[in-house]
Amino acid sequence: MCVLRRLDAVLEPTKQVVLETKKMLDDLGMTEQRVALCEAAKQSFYNTSRFTLRDLKSRGSRQQLRQDFEDYLDGFSSNVQDILENFKFHNQISTLSKADAIGTLIEKFLDPEVNLSPNPVLNGDGSIKYPAMDNHSMGTVFEELVRKFNEDNNEEAGEHWTPRDAVKLMANLIFLPVADDIKSGSYLLYDGACGTGGMLTVAEETLQKLAEERANTVKTHLYGQEINPETYAICKADMLIKGENTENIIGGAEYSTLSNDAFRAQEFDFMLSNPPYGKSWKKDLEAMGGKDGIRDTRFRIYHIDEINYSLVTRSSDGQMLFLANMVSKMNHKTPLSSRIAEVHNGSSLFTGDAGQGESNIRRYIIENDWLEAIVALPLNLFYNTGIATYIWVLSNRKPEHRKGKVQLIDATQWFKPLRKNLGKKNCELSEEDIRRICDTFLAFEETEQSRIFPNEHFGYWKVIVERPLRLHSRLSMQAIESLRFSSGDEDIRTQLYEEFGDALFENFGSVKTQLKKRLTEWGNGDREDDEEEGMPARNRLTERKKKKLLNARSWERDARLVETAHALRQELGKDLFEDHNVFRTSVKDALEKLGRKVAAADLKIILRTVSWREETAPPVTAKIHKKGRTEPDPLRGRYKAKLDGKTCVVEYEPYSDLRGTEQVPLLEPGGIETFIRREVLPYTPDAWIREDAAKIGYEIFFTRHFYKPVPLRTLEEIRADILAVEKEAEGLLDGLLKTKAGSGS
Repeated sequence: MCVLRRLDAVLEPTKQVVLETKKMLDDLGMTEQRVALCEAAKQSFYNTSRFTLRDLKSRGSRQQLRQDFEDYLDGFSSNVQDILENFKFHNQISTLSKADAIGTLIEKFLDPEVNLSPNPVLNGDGSIKYPAMDNHSMGTVFEELVRKFNEDNNEEAGEHWTPRDAVKLMANLIFLPVADDIKSGSYLLYDGACGTGGMLTVAEETLQKLAEERANTVKTHLYGQEINPETYAICKADMLIKGENTENIIGGAEYSTLSNDAFRAQEFDFMLSNPPYGKSWKKDLEAMGGKDGIRDTRFRIYHIDEINYSLVTRSSDGQMLFLANMVSKMNHKTPLSSRIAEVHNGSSLFTGDAGQGESNIRRYIIENDWLEAIVALPLNLFYNTGIATYIWVLSNRKPEHRKGKVQLIDATQWFKPLRKNLGKKNCELSEEDIRRICDTFLAFEETEQSRIFPNEHFGYWKVIVERPLRLHSRLSMQAIESLRFSSGDEDIRTQLYEEFGDALFENFGSVKTQLKKRLTEWGNGDREDDEEEGMPARNRLTERKKKKLLNARSWERDARLVETAHALRQELGKDLFEDHNVFRTSVKDALEKLGRKVAAADLKIILRTVSWREETAPPVTAKIHKKGRTEPDPLRGRYKAKLDGKTCVVEYEPYSDLRGTEQVPLLEPGGIETFIRREVLPYTPDAWIREDAAKIGYEIFFTRHFYKPVPLRTLEEIRADILAVEKEAEGLLDGLLKTKAGSGS
């Protein structure tokens, strides 16, 4: 109704002209009437019904009012019909009519003291009685209505809207650095999560103002995409009123910016956005073919010789993908190229390990030298959240003094408290605060609130550090017997073995039918008994598990393993082997002597089952290099050794449980090797690195660079506090004793 009254107020002055034009066109038999009717309305939309909202105030019956109201709605042009459809307004008319609320609503919105028009209401002397309601004010109304009538949806509502003070700061951050370079001409502005359109409107106003101050004339074209139908409808309505080309405002439930980009291959001059953070994009991911199936060139790119470099983030949070989307739309051909300002929460600074989507996005942006600055905003600046928020400022044409560097600005203490909270918003950025932040950004100097770092400062190598596997081995009966169930599902196979015995291994066919029946009934008869005994009830078996348990080959294989292990025990005995390399060689020789051929996978299971880790054991050799082919390099896992009296180079089997990682800064003097020798080898001398598996990651620990340690209190201060507390306690105790004595007498 807010939007409807807003549209109605704009069309009221030209209503009669539109009706006369409509009649003339109908009399002439003209079917294409849109252009003429828009000219008559002096807007890019119109209404051809014979009613305005004021005409609907005095209707005799509820039924007549409903019919006339529906006729009024149907009279709007097709572009407004799209707005009404996204509001699902027609669906509400029946409910409103039954409650006899249509007339009341209309009367409320026609209150002379309520101005929803984009034009001010004037007094007789020409002074402003009621100010105009601009686009951003409509956003405020929407936010307040959602909060007032749907508290449960508060968090969802806050996704739609960014406070005007934050938007103004973002607009200044993208325009001020190039204000003197903005020439007369056309500029394209884009918001990939445009909500009610407030960011685009403020950005347009800021650009126009800066151009006028420099005697330039600019024409702006606004582009926006929004998935929420209601906010899209508000945005489109206000763009219609402003005379913007609404064909460039795309939205509705089917228009997700991530999975259904409305502006493919389009490039823009200025972009700003506040995407939803911490919100799952799993539905979009599935629509795009899943994590491995995505072929969208916004998120699968070419970067430093990697053809299929992935910017795909976790499905639980897609905020960084909105930034990647904007980066893909940068203009690289014009003198100004493109500038971006986008709001994110703190997780965008550091979430994601090296090689994962979030880290890859940061790396892609920073290594291309597009990140100019990140500004930390005050807490509780936004309406629906008190979490830390940050503005990322990007440019693909940095000025010379910014090249290769990133500026971090701590503006968390620059704010003006509100007299009354608006939701969780308890402060705002005053004009002075905005100017201070922009001045700090433009000055590009090291101060208490401004830190400047080389791009590489935020990068690191993630290096895998291995430790050797060290084993003792013994062919004990207990270990050999456990091989009987090495095909998996040991608990189930153990019980089945108790019920069916050796027939499972020696004559599977004789028990297959009974086994199949038993597996079908598995978990039924035992459920109540188990629960009575305090044991968890057994679940029914999956078809896949049943199929595996009914596979005779798995039982036969386990039987062969047990038989082979027994034969090896007969040959090698039950003694402890303190060197697994010796044990492995002995097993190989014994099998050759016994004339047994054992598959490599089966032999691996036997060796693993009868061995255990022992820190004092020699490392297990994985590979022996031929003499002269490879040089020793212990740091990279190639060790000099003597085997059978001959010198050679060996590699050891890594032990996965001891595998670790180290983050080595890209700016580490001497690189990875120096870091490992200093930080790792003194404590684990047998460690080595897998240099081929090293990955580069980027993270920005913002608060670390602005942390101010609180000095510890002196002993004298602590002692004084303790004495003061003791003195206070003595006074209280004296008072209690006197009170008690008085009452006793």
